[in-house]
Amino acid sequence: MTIPALELRGVTVMRDGRPILDSIDWTVGADERWIVLGPNGAGKTTLCQVASLYQHPARGSVHVLGERLGRTEVRELRKRIGYAGARLAQMLRPDLIATDAVVTAKHGALATWWHTYTEADYVKARRLLARFGCEHLTERRFGTLASGERKRVEIARALMSDPDVLLLDEPAAGLDLGGRETLVGTLAALAGDSTAPATVLVTHHVDEIPPGFTHVLLLAGGRRLNAGPLDETLTGETLSCCFGLALAVERRRGRWQAWAK
Repeated sequence: MTIPALELRGVTVMRDGRPILDSIDWTVGADERWIVLGPNGAGKTTLCQVASLYQHPARGSVHVLGERLGRTEVRELRKRIGYAGARLAQMLRPDLIATDAVVTAKHGALATWWHTYTEADYVKARRLLARFGCEHLTERRFGTLASGERKRVEIARALMSDPDVLLLDEPAAGLDLGGRETLVGTLAALAGDSTAPATVLVTHHVDEIPPGFTHVLLLAGGRRLNAGPLDETLTGETLSCCFGLALAVERRRGRWQAWAK
């Protein structure tokens, strides 16, 4: 039996006396590509922090790649998790060149510091940047990159350690139309790669769902509303319940669209 990439049971996270996540059950298979969808304040980013082992729940169990949080060496397990999100991007030094921003993920570091990197490491970092259309950015400083460029560098970084789980927290946030569409195409190619890790993408816009993603988890108010195969689960009824507004949704040419009735 294949071990799930992620398995959460009864996960509750409290903040200021109220639940940010409330009794969440969720399983991500090793070959699945999940969308976590919901309005602002639904608990999506907190869920991502739990899955990346940076947030401990008040109640419930968290298994990542068969290892239970609280009963394993977290630092070692984190090496098997690729993460890209605003929290990490803000921690990266803006004067790092893009290649160094990627290669430092080998040791889970935010700068080159005292770690040793081989030429093979740098070749791999440059190859990852090229994979996401950033080969011309290798010597550019991270802080000078446009938003869309930074997002693609962050995803390349998340794959540097050959992770078994990839977590992408709102990767299209703040992008203009061109940047968003370029990123969606990049993520669609990643989703279609049979060698890619189990992937979770957090968003609150259905038009940011790349082709190739297989499942969706709908969150609202910290609670799980629905979860399952994307085509079966993402409907006008479930989306309306999630966002508290009468909505219609459909997929055209592989892309999802939603609008108010």
